[in-house]
Amino acid sequence: MKSFAEVFRAHFKESALGASELARVSGVSKFVIYDLERGKASTTSVENAVALSEALGFRLQEADELPGAQDPDWLSLHPEIRTIRVAASDLNGVARGKRVPRRFAQKVAEDGTRFPLSVLNLDIWGEDIDDSPLVFAAGDPDGVAMPTERGFLPMPWLSSPSALLPMWMFREDGRPFDGDPRHALARVAGRLRAKGLTPVIGTELEFYAIDDRGPELRVPPSPRSGKRRPGAEILSLRALDAFDQFFTEIYDGCETMDIPAETAISEAGIGQFEVNLSHVDDPLKAADDAWLFKLLVRGIARAHGFAASFMAKPYEDYSGNGMHVHVSLLDQEGRNVFDDGSPTGSATLRHAVAGCLAAMPASTLVFFPHGTSYDRIVPDSHAPTSVGWGYENRTAALRIPAGSSSARRFEHRVAGGDVNPYLMLAVVLGSALIGIEDEMEPPEPITGNAYDQDLPQLPETWEAAIDAFEHSEIIARILPRDLIANFVATKRQELHYFGELSDQEKVELYLDTV
Repeated sequence: MKSFAEVFRAHFKESALGASELARVSGVSKFVIYDLERGKASTTSVENAVALSEALGFRLQEADELPGAQDPDWLSLHPEIRTIRVAASDLNGVARGKRVPRRFAQKVAEDGTRFPLSVLNLDIWGEDIDDSPLVFAAGDPDGVAMPTERGFLPMPWLSSPSALLPMWMFREDGRPFDGDPRHALARVAGRLRAKGLTPVIGTELEFYAIDDRGPELRVPPSPRSGKRRPGAEILSLRALDAFDQFFTEIYDGCETMDIPAETAISEAGIGQFEVNLSHVDDPLKAADDAWLFKLLVRGIARAHGFAASFMAKPYEDYSGNGMHVHVSLLDQEGRNVFDDGSPTGSATLRHAVAGCLAAMPASTLVFFPHGTSYDRIVPDSHAPTSVGWGYENRTAALRIPAGSSSARRFEHRVAGGDVNPYLMLAVVLGSALIGIEDEMEPPEPITGNAYDQDLPQLPETWEAAIDAFEHSEIIARILPRDLIANFVATKRQELHYFGELSDQEKVELYLDTV
């Protein structure tokens, strides 16, 4: 039998156990496990923790015997689970799937389940796309939805104990379905891997807590005081503590779902908050984390009687919601290729920045996918409106943060909170890779206020963004042809009907859907 330290160091990244479950199985404090996971624990602390757990009679199983999420032991460890949800992300980031009784869970985990391929290409109302090649022209065929490596996850926002099994779509012959946004990201990740590059990705997600029970959107009353905060409070502990139980349940849910939530802050809007997710060296996990985080937060908010909205701009007079992503790249020796020891970063960093800038106008449809997304493109609002980059400059679309050169990275600040994380990361990483491959050079970095400078502008309308995306040569190098066609058809159908909606209907449609 291997020691816990040996098993942990060799296999933790392959284990589907979260920190709490690993702590329970091993007897090692979850706080030590957190440090181990992040590489911050010393050898002494590891050995001391192991010795303590073994002295108390705990033993960890062999690594290949660990109850992984797709292993039947996961359900046996959770006898309280009564129902299963199997779900995949459609092109809008909406979870599409089925409810399955527990007794059929293992069959689905092993064999998958069948969905029509067209399910991942529905519009925001959940309707088929007119003249889609996936529907009547092809007979609306099934694909095979198979579990991702994420495995079973608890759904703590539901009153009945339930588990979610995230899926992705394959064709009947086993080929990945090109219309699946997760496969699109996997393809980009594979291209990076083939070049010996590993992306390290951290995300920041903003959302509003909103009382939507009346005719006007309002900040919910504090469960502690019963009062509504009248204004925005940036980095206010009082604003966070007013919703202490809500955030406690979010963090508890993140822990059980293996979502690496770090700091939470109050933001510039009324009832607006931001949560950072830790940097991870797996783009699929980073996108999964963001997608699952949005499901979790919206679900817990509804359990508390209000909405959590990632809609781009719920309030006209307050800041919009963004999803910012921090990216660095490691070589096969684990060195950051953006770091050359200087404060400005390496030539590879400049090439990656140039690729992102070159693709940015055509990528706008991915970053601003909905009709309401364009409400966020407002000058002097920390939402980029132009194509530019700068060092430690939050008015620029791409920011190079200060700090240790070993942590050199770029922050992509364009996308709204209503984005599909899989498509967003596919486009960001794909455009950075093209910049590196083509050795592109960016323009000079800006200084000062980007809103006051004569810079190329992002498309200002949904229709212009659709056109730019559809005809872009650089997008065609990043995303599969079929996905591009499906996404364009989806957005054109949504655009057609969007103009018929009242302002109230737009809010009802997007508030906690995206």
